[in-house]
Amino acid sequence: MNIDFKDVGAVVVARITDKRIDAAAGPELKAKVGARLEQGAQRLVLDLSDVEFVDSTGLGAILSIVKRVPAGGSVVLCGCRPTLVDLMRLTRLDRVFKMFPSQAEATAALTA
Repeated sequence: MNIDFKDVGAVVVARITDKRIDAAAGPELKAKVGARLEQGAQRLVLDLSDVEFVDSTGLGAILSIVKRVPAGGSVVLCGCRPTLVDLMRLTRLDRVFKMFPSQAEATAALTA
């Protein structure tokens, strides 16, 4: 699982550069992003613009990240492809996650 981390002020942007978040990648995603949360990150943008496929294990990994965010913190998604947006709506996770078209909009929403 390849993740590029970037700090934008108090916001941590985690850009997943793999094409898939599935059973093989989910545990590593949780571990790498979880490590950043343990280092004190409270506001997180998950940039999924390169991700083409997410299975149920991948969704579970993303949800587990949300559960690890400290009180008062938040996680938003950006760059979701139409198939992922449809999956979020189908599973009603669009009610859990705020989704933004771009990394800049997502970052701005967390700094406002």
